[in-house]
Amino acid sequence: MASTVLEATRAAHEDLERLERLAVRELQREPANARDRLFQSHRVRHMVDLVISTSDKLVEIYEDKDGARKDEISIHLTAPTQNGIFSKYYERLKEIREYHRRNPSARFVSTTDDYEELLKEEPVIEFTGELEGEFEERWANGEVRGWEKESVSQGFEINLDDYNTVEELVELGLQKLKEALASRGLKSGGTVQQRAERLFLLKNTPLEQLDRKHFAKAPRNPNVSNESSNDNNFKDDMKWETALLEAKMKRLSELLDESILTVYVIVRTKENAEKKLTLTYEEMEAEREEEEVQPDTESDDEEQQIYNPLKLPMGWDGKPIPYWLYKLHGLGQEFKCEICGNQSYWGRRAYERHFKEWRHQHGMRCLGIPNTKNFNEITSIDEAKALWEKIQARQGVVKWRPELEEEYEDQEGNIYNKKTYTDLQRQGLI
Repeated sequence: MASTVLEATRAAHEDLERLERLAVRELQREPANARDRLFQSHRVRHMVDLVISTSDKLVEIYEDKDGARKDEISIHLTAPTQNGIFSKYYERLKEIREYHRRNPSARFVSTTDDYEELLKEEPVIEFTGELEGEFEERWANGEVRGWEKESVSQGFEINLDDYNTVEELVELGLQKLKEALASRGLKSGGTVQQRAERLFLLKNTPLEQLDRKHFAKAPRNPNVSNESSNDNNFKDDMKWETALLEAKMKRLSELLDESILTVYVIVRTKENAEKKLTLTYEEMEAEREEEEVQPDTESDDEEQQIYNPLKLPMGWDGKPIPYWLYKLHGLGQEFKCEICGNQSYWGRRAYERHFKEWRHQHGMRCLGIPNTKNFNEITSIDEAKALWEKIQARQGVVKWRPELEEEYEDQEGNIYNKKTYTDLQRQGLI
């Protein structure tokens, strides 16, 4: 309802404040579940997008490239006459009534409104568009799986230069000759001999100069053609929409497969951690006693029957750890340390921990290098030596040299460094 530039500015600032309050109110609310948390993120993102678009409009208004804002301000600063006051009042009243007549469902949102209904609205979540762009390109090339373009009949591709007589065209048969004539807009009826003769005319006569009697007649009722064309277009649109929906569902299922695996790993890790935390001391002792009671022969049989085709590490129970835990900790990734004698460490956690272990410390002592934080992530002997030389060179520059920097003062108040003072004293000059 902003009929003036100043009113549009005021309304934009009001919208910005309202959106900020809504975003704060939404973020202060704790989501009940993962679905509610997802909707909350989308609602806040929508509010941020509205703030950005409204701010862009305000920037355009304040830039005032057309000078409308400046003109309107000058008009309002001019003292109106007695008649001008009432005329502007009734003009404004007319605009308000006209707006509410056109928008009878418009409602007033006060600053004290709690906006509960706005916060409960479910956001419309759509694909961002790059899936549709890729789909349109594949659809145009006929590469969408299950919706490939039908192969064009070979009759459309007849090259008349390869045929010297009508009899050679007759050998193609009725169907191919019909398709070749129809593709060129010619009559496709008659016997095989008539069709071949009609097509052979194009060998020496261009299609534009051919007698009109050989061309197929247009339908008598143009509405039939239009209806047929519209029907075909409608069918093509339905096919496109169906294929696009299938592509979206396929992409969504791929994303869900990745997220489900991640959620499964997190849930299983949480369950195992909670199970270990809830075990009491008595339960742990009972489990240990049960393991001790079992005879050694049974344990040997169990160890022999362990099936471990993936070569997974053994857990605390003497059995291979779950594969999801193996992937979670990255135990399939190998790190080698030359300082430790080309020792292999599996997983990032073991690799980072080995820098403080005895093997790495012993290797650093053999190199004559202190094992400080400066050498973390350094596994090559050459890199460790080069870094140690740089550190020593840097320490040599800032090292305190007493013979040059230590100061002495004689009886007359003259200041000398230690070397100069001792030389003068040795010569008996001081």
